[in-house]
Amino acid sequence: MENQTFLNSEEEKKNSINIKKEEKNPFKPTPAFISASWAALLIGMVAYCVGLWNAGMELNEKGYYFTILLFGLFSVVSVQKAVRDRMEGIPVTDIYYGISWFTTLASVLLLIVGLWNAELELSEKGFYGMSFALSLFASVAVQKNTRDLHALKQQEA
Repeated sequence: MENQTFLNSEEEKKNSINIKKEEKNPFKPTPAFISASWAALLIGMVAYCVGLWNAGMELNEKGYYFTILLFGLFSVVSVQKAVRDRMEGIPVTDIYYGISWFTTLASVLLLIVGLWNAELELSEKGFYGMSFALSLFASVAVQKNTRDLHALKQQEA
């Protein structure tokens, strides 16, 4: 009973407004998750590109791996958008949805085939695979956060 506090009606109103704001946006991404997503994307992309820069391979081979990274990043963002659009009832054609998934799988397969046939140490192959996977996952998270924040701004307006 000693630690019990009593709020006047104005303070109760402020508390209920704050609670309603939190209830209104329960799926809003936290600043920590947004920062972690961007950090993972940058770390994955920079690590992959630094690895390519320092690799002892021909320039055309470096271009191949760099193009696969860009292709993969674009593909997974496209998949995320198509999946999210369908969840929200926004029309997405089956052909676009299928192409998005196909290009995502193609980028992963092209990386695997390239690394399988590359004259690289196994540790280098693993490095490229992991930095590629980190980049793809992080780009989906960044796209999701961006879309969530935009949707919340539209709701509040």
